[in-house]
Amino acid sequence: MTILYIDGDACPVREEVYRVADRLALKVFVVANGSRPLRPTGRPNVEMITVPDGPDVADDWIADQIAAGDVCITTDIPLAARCLAKGAKALSSRGHHWTEDNIGTALAGRAVAEHLRSFGANTRGPDGLTKEDRSKFLAALDAAINAARKPTARRLMVPPGGF
Repeated sequence: MTILYIDGDACPVREEVYRVADRLALKVFVVANGSRPLRPTGRPNVEMITVPDGPDVADDWIADQIAAGDVCITTDIPLAARCLAKGAKALSSRGHHWTEDNIGTALAGRAVAEHLRSFGANTRGPDGLTKEDRSKFLAALDAAINAARKPTARRLMVPPGGF
């Protein structure tokens, strides 16, 4: 069964995820450190996980728990890469699907931005989400869940000359 993991420290689309999870009867883990307290949702399928404060502690928890067939919602590119390595799907809060084909470029771009910031450059990301962004996210989340739920196709190995 597909489980949804939310990197909860700075996720602006939690409510959208909750609604989709309710509709599809999916379990959701919202993982964050105590710096931004999470309010319980009252939903039986949503569990709030508070991890100790520290760099990447929430990311480590998600990466340790996530499995193939699950979906992670995160804007953290290294976490997305770790989820993909475990066979899970990864999706940004703007509806961008992280894939094996694009994660390397994203990691490289992140490294360049960090380097520029070390010289004082402003590499601030985009402004808050618009209604259109939220709509795009919901469509992408449905697509990610559907893709995660599909069993991986097994190749039929036919020996040379047939059976």
